[in-house]
Amino acid sequence: MNKMGTIIGFTFKNKARTKSFLITTLIMVLLLSIGMNIPYFIQVFKGEDGGAQSSGVHIAVIAENGSPAAQLLQAYTKQPGLDATVTPYPAADAAGLKQALSDGKVDGYLTFTEQSGAGLGSVVFHSTDDSAKAKSFLQAALQQVNAQLIAGDRLTPQQIAAMNAPVQLGTEKISADGVAAQVKSHPLINYVIVYILLILFFMSIMMTGNMIAAEVTSEKSSRIMEILITSASPLAQMFGKVIGIFLVGLLQIAIIAAAIAANLMLPHNSGILQDFNLDLGQLSVSLLLYGIVLYILGYFMFALMYAAVGSIVSRTEDLGQAAMPVMMLGFVNFYVPLFSISTPNTLLIKVTSFIPFTSPLSMLLRIGVGDVAAWEIILSLLLLLVTIFGLGWLAAKIYRTGVLMYGKRPSIKELRKAMKAYKI
Repeated sequence: MNKMGTIIGFTFKNKARTKSFLITTLIMVLLLSIGMNIPYFIQVFKGEDGGAQSSGVHIAVIAENGSPAAQLLQAYTKQPGLDATVTPYPAADAAGLKQALSDGKVDGYLTFTEQSGAGLGSVVFHSTDDSAKAKSFLQAALQQVNAQLIAGDRLTPQQIAAMNAPVQLGTEKISADGVAAQVKSHPLINYVIVYILLILFFMSIMMTGNMIAAEVTSEKSSRIMEILITSASPLAQMFGKVIGIFLVGLLQIAIIAAAIAANLMLPHNSGILQDFNLDLGQLSVSLLLYGIVLYILGYFMFALMYAAVGSIVSRTEDLGQAAMPVMMLGFVNFYVPLFSISTPNTLLIKVTSFIPFTSPLSMLLRIGVGDVAAWEIILSLLLLLVTIFGLGWLAAKIYRTGVLMYGKRPSIKELRKAMKAYKI
């Protein structure tokens, strides 16, 4: 056990200091940070550093004094919780308007044509850029202004707002006999977390798995294995490398999670979650706990397969071809739930959530955004555990036999014959 602890510590320190790990982690953190700050960078490049105006919508209106449309539009912006302002100007070439547009204090200005009847005529929004936020605000505001102009004093603003409010259409799932079935709804934050975890876990498992295979193969091809095997048993070496690189994967995930948290805490990103209607208070703690468990089990399953593959390859040049079947399993494990994130209750996802080689990420998808019973989670985890113990036994026999077999890659028949000499 002491020797295994030494191997774990050596493997962790050695791999955590490699240039490939440091550069890969740095690139991922940089790309993540750039992606989360793209809106802010666009504002900076346009000269909108945030000091000129607040994050709300600011519209100018070209209208004469006493214009009913302009007054109703200004009254609409005074509703509680609405971060918008409307400022009237006498003409489009007014000096104040030109200065406001130059300083970025307004998103654009509206011009009204003459009314041909009741309600608004045609309205044109003039802006220097295509602001989706401003147009969304104007569409809702002008619709209510138009209704108020048509209704006059016959309807109150509250009645007009209720009339313009979209109808909420609910859905109810029923069984074949017409009995209503309960459908569990999942908050939007769960979809985001599941999507991030799928990508993060896939990348971590595949990268660390390849690390294990490459480490074993390089030691074998350089004949260092012959020296190492005299100081520690093959089993201690295999499980020491697997656990050591597992800690490297956890370190990488922790760094990426810290980078996400740091970017969310930046002042200009403080409202990014609200902009996408994401509420961290709705996040399910059980989803994160199940995610950690499934990541650990999925890692050890693939890591043992990669260790076995690395032990039967004598040259690093042959590693890619030998590891291809394991890589294909990893791709299936990732792409099936990724392309089914909007339909997590299909028969395909239900089946793959019980197949050990695809269950880590498929079951994560079902737990996060699908309908899954407790017994299904328990059964999937038990099948995964049994598979890991079986693969551990098989990988230990293959590793113990393969690390001292040189030359061409041994066939299955040769491996079986050599494995019979060892009992584990």
